[in-house]
Amino acid sequence: MNVNLSPRAKISFLALVLLIISAIDSNRNLPSSAIFGSPLIFFFLFSAIFFLMPTALVSAELAAAFPEEGGIYHWVRNAFGENTGMLAVWLQWINTVVWYPTILSFIAGTLTYLFDPTLMDNKLYMISAIALIFWSITLINLFGISVSARVNTIFATVGTVFPMLLLIVLGILWVLQGHEFQIPITLDSIFPSLAKLDTWTALEATVGSFIGMELSGVHINHVPHPQRIFPRALLISAVYILVTMLFGSLTIAVVLPASQINLAGGLMQVFDNFFQVFHLGALVPIMTLLIVIGSIGGMINWIISPAKGLLHASQHKFLPSFFEKTNKRGTASNILIMQAVLVTIFCGVLLLLPSVNAFYWFLTSLSNCLSMFMYILMFLSVFRLRARHVQSAFKVPGGKWGLGIISALGLFGCGMTILFGFIPPDNVNIGSALRYTIMIALGNFFLVLPVFFLMRHRKAKLRNHAK
Repeated sequence: MNVNLSPRAKISFLALVLLIISAIDSNRNLPSSAIFGSPLIFFFLFSAIFFLMPTALVSAELAAAFPEEGGIYHWVRNAFGENTGMLAVWLQWINTVVWYPTILSFIAGTLTYLFDPTLMDNKLYMISAIALIFWSITLINLFGISVSARVNTIFATVGTVFPMLLLIVLGILWVLQGHEFQIPITLDSIFPSLAKLDTWTALEATVGSFIGMELSGVHINHVPHPQRIFPRALLISAVYILVTMLFGSLTIAVVLPASQINLAGGLMQVFDNFFQVFHLGALVPIMTLLIVIGSIGGMINWIISPAKGLLHASQHKFLPSFFEKTNKRGTASNILIMQAVLVTIFCGVLLLLPSVNAFYWFLTSLSNCLSMFMYILMFLSVFRLRARHVQSAFKVPGGKWGLGIISALGLFGCGMTILFGFIPPDNVNIGSALRYTIMIALGNFFLVLPVFFLMRHRKAKLRNHAK
């Protein structure tokens, strides 16, 4: 959720909890977690310990240290210099460009329940719908941040929290009626086998569910007594997010066979199933619209926030002057338009993969990998800045040892997510495993490569200016 606050404004404990929850909690990743069955319980807990909590605590310290220069670009720039800061914000921006088609395919797949669910597997429909929805949302953002904030607040409230809680409640009722589980829930089934490494690709779904926690850090300077209040709010928010994501995914897993779960439309699949069982078929179009509204609300903020970070970098001469321009509402219009063009091009990846599920999973893994490199820079930055005794209104508890442990957990989680992003899961038809791994490797290489040309561009621009 995007909230504009004056420098002196304070937010209550409850408001802080709600802000953190609304920034992360999402229905989109539930189907991709559900396909892993019982082990998803382990992977959600693993992801909370090795990613969710470390990123939230570290980003809070960094945001409190730079209250007027929030964001990954400024954090890393202050630790390692301009070029590394540019690398960080580029990774943040390009990973969201790769991520957009996944949430858009989720929206497009959900929308099919208004007319024909079989279209979820139609590549032409999915490409057309993704492009149309994204360009429409881009136009909304061109009206400026104030419009986006209002729309996002309304959409997120009615379209994310309510469907998530209803899904869990219906799942409990379904279990109480004695229906057969599609997965075993035993202690042995929960723990993944170390001998079967492709099971560990579940980290792409569970860690991916928690990406964006660093956005909560922007609120740290609006909290009274941040050293005491923020950790409590963070703990409550993290527990809520973990519980809802875990039980939401489990609900889908116990109701639908893994082979039948569509990553783009799995949420509506299970709602449709529930509504038929409980004779509530008339609610299908209503729930469809609610989920679409919530997803679009979340996208509005995710489209404009990384673009603002890239705009900061362009103002430091990294990008051609064309991208420094804003429209009369202060929006980075040229960056947003370039973003929409790239997303449209990325839709073509669907034609290279055997199914919509493969398209969804490939872009999710590629986006996660790029994100993890950014988070690694964030964890390294907090060490450098703490060593320089940079003042902050909030610090990771436990002194140097506390920061060391939290950062080590985060770095380990990031490393594991990158590693298993190169391994295809066995329950998604991605075609050739070797081809998939090569595509992930080439995707990372070619998407990171442009930032080094931008660094050279800035160096040349500064040299010419000095003359």
